[in-house]
Amino acid sequence: MEKIAIFIPSLRGGGAERVMLNLASGLANKNYNIDLVVVKLEGQYINQIPQNIKVINLNSKRAITSIIPLIKYIKKNEPNVIVSAMGHINIVAIIAKLFMNNKTKVIITEHTTLSLAKKESKNLKEKIAINILKYIYQYSDAIVAVSKDVAKDMSNMLNIPLEKINVIYNPIISDDLIRKSMENVNDSWFYPGEPPVVISVGRLTEAKDFDTLIYAFKKIYEKMKVRLVILGEGEKRSYLEKLIHDMGLDDDVKIPGFVENPYSYIKRASVFVLSSKREGLPTVLVEALACGTPVISTDCYSGPREILQNGKLGKLVPVGDVDALANEIIKLLENKVENRMLLNELKDFTFESSVQKYIDLIRKVLDE
Repeated sequence: MEKIAIFIPSLRGGGAERVMLNLASGLANKNYNIDLVVVKLEGQYINQIPQNIKVINLNSKRAITSIIPLIKYIKKNEPNVIVSAMGHINIVAIIAKLFMNNKTKVIITEHTTLSLAKKESKNLKEKIAINILKYIYQYSDAIVAVSKDVAKDMSNMLNIPLEKINVIYNPIISDDLIRKSMENVNDSWFYPGEPPVVISVGRLTEAKDFDTLIYAFKKIYEKMKVRLVILGEGEKRSYLEKLIHDMGLDDDVKIPGFVENPYSYIKRASVFVLSSKREGLPTVLVEALACGTPVISTDCYSGPREILQNGKLGKLVPVGDVDALANEIIKLLENKVENRMLLNELKDFTFESSVQKYIDLIRKVLDE
């Protein structure tokens, strides 16, 4: 069976890393020989790597310095295909391929709305990297976008014909996710008889806009007894903790950090909220729907409208609109909307569907 290398920066608690680990697991279960190649072996997902996956640690401090170690890996191991994720990692994979000039194929996956990432970035290196993509993505053997809107945005930004971009939704829903959602939560806030909990999950970054969620929660808190839990880590932790303290919400808002099993928390919450300014395809929104928890999301570009089928599966509110977000959360809490299973509506996001589409693409690339 072919050897496939899944190339990612690390195993920190981000959506793209989790998705690529899911893909590696799904391909390994289809009897592919899988190497999980990481720029640096660190992060919360290390202990979630299945035993049938070989881990290759390039042990580099940054993506750019992993080019030589990646070239050495390709020369020694001769993978048939490298599947990479995220712009800077995609660049490294393509450069290594060009240096080697061997039979290894490169499939790049884009998880980000590039136009918004460039517009909002305050990092000059990141903006330069996005500009480089226009010239380097053409040397890949196939391009995957995780949503239709990411594909359209990439086509416009990088002048790539839309028909050359393959849209494959992330492998998110599995039997393991459903099983984990049924596990108990060792947190008294989720016990029967306690006030309802609003939950959100994501990296504590500017793009996730937890500020708006906290301001909206304050308005809800003034009208009813309710609690807020935000699962995740990131550079805005201290800022958000200060905001919570300054608003007098210390007793009813908490940020537990990264947790091994967020699904059991999500399932027991009354409402799941995605407050992002921008996304590519928000994995956690699909996970919340799979857990059966009522969801509210900002109508950010891109992903939520696509996932929620224009509002059929959950409420959409304008980005950054504190009042609209607060009002929709209050409506759900007051109406006590029951959790509902929507797995039939989410078939495109199952392991089986997504992994099979990647297998089809891998076969197509190898046949060319």
